[in-house]
Amino acid sequence: MSAVIETRTSRAPLLAAESPLRLVHAAPSLWRVLEPGGRVIGHLQEVAQAGGIRFRARRYSAASHAFRDLGDFWSADDAVECLTFAR
Repeated sequence: MSAVIETRTSRAPLLAAESPLRLVHAAPSLWRVLEPGGRVIGHLQEVAQAGGIRFRARRYSAASHAFRDLGDFWSADDAVECLTFAR
């Protein structure tokens, strides 16, 4: 089993040019994903794993007062798409 190690970058991953969403730095290796109007739809966390950098899609659950991991993806675009369609 490989260990998951957080990276410590502050540079936002690049999203596809046609994406209307934007990333705002929230913490080391963590960005808020915002709609054009400014509404937060979730978080994108950069995680280093054995095969390289993965992107974790996370959403806050008001019912449990905690973040829920939606999945780990090889691209930031895929993680953001997960947040978009998992509403």
